[in-house]
Amino acid sequence: MRGRRVGRPGLVGTMARTAVVAGTATAVVGGVSGKKQANQAAAQEQAAANQAAFESQAQIAELQSQLAAQQAAPQAAAPAEDMTSKLTELASLHASGVLSDEEFTAAKAKLLG
Repeated sequence: MRGRRVGRPGLVGTMARTAVVAGTATAVVGGVSGKKQANQAAAQEQAAANQAAFESQAQIAELQSQLAAQQAAPQAAAPAEDMTSKLTELASLHASGVLSDEEFTAAKAKLLG
């Protein structure tokens, strides 16, 4: 009977050890790759959040601008509303017969300038 060599593993032992090392290396590489992908995904999410925040700030600025314009508009719109009510009142007086055609035309011309 042949005896086993002492000190060095046989072919099967070497193959088993190589398989363990290769498996461990694959697991480590997979773990590193997974971590890189997770970091990239987190960076992309952060970039998307930053972009959304930027767009929200731009929308807020636009809304503030529109609000400021609307707050200034009632001062300009008030004379137009006043003129409309006066014309409506003149038309009502004319229709009821209180103002003649000439009086109505003269009052309207004076109102419109």
